[in-house]
Amino acid sequence: MREALIAAGRRLFAEKGFAATATPEIVAEAGVTRGALYHHFADKTALFAAVFEAETRIVATEIEAGSADSATARDALLSGARAYFAAMRTPGRCRILLVDGPAALGPAEARRIDGLHAGRTLREGLFHAADTGAIRALPIEALSTVLSAAFDRAALDIAGGAEEEGFMAVFEALVDGLVPG
Repeated sequence: MREALIAAGRRLFAEKGFAATATPEIVAEAGVTRGALYHHFADKTALFAAVFEAETRIVATEIEAGSADSATARDALLSGARAYFAAMRTPGRCRILLVDGPAALGPAEARRIDGLHAGRTLREGLFHAADTGAIRALPIEALSTVLSAAFDRAALDIAGGAEEEGFMAVFEALVDGLVPG
C-alpha cells in the first residue's frame, strides 16, 4: 500500500506539482482510503519526501550504471554527467527534484536527501578522481556543491528545450580544467 501511495503521488506530483496536488486525489489515484495515507505518511509533505527520495535513488542508480565501465576518472565524470542528464529527462523528474523538492521540503532537506543518493555519487567520483590524482586537490565538498548546482541548472535548461551537447561541451571543459598540469 505504501508503494501504491508513492507511485500515485509520483504521477500526480510530476503532472500537477506539489502545491496543486491534493490528498484526496492521491488516495483516489492509489485506490486506498485517506486513513491508509495517514497510516503510512504524516501528511502530503511526508509522502512527497518519500517520492523525492525514491527519485534521487533512481537517479543515483542510473548515474552509477552509466559511469561503471569508464576507463578513467575523467571518463567516469563525463559518463556520469550524460547519465544524469538522461535520468533527468524522465517526465516530471526535474519538477519533483529541482523545483518542488526545495520548495516543499526546504533547500536544506532536499540537499540532505540528494546527498544520500545522487549527490553521493558525485562526491564519491570526485573523491576517487582526487585520490588517484586525476583532478587537482580541491575542497571536494565545495567542488561537489558547485558542480551539482551547475548540473541541476543544466538539467532544467535541457528540460526546457536547450541542447544537451552544449552543456556537455562545457562540462568537458570544466573537468579538463580540473586536471593537474
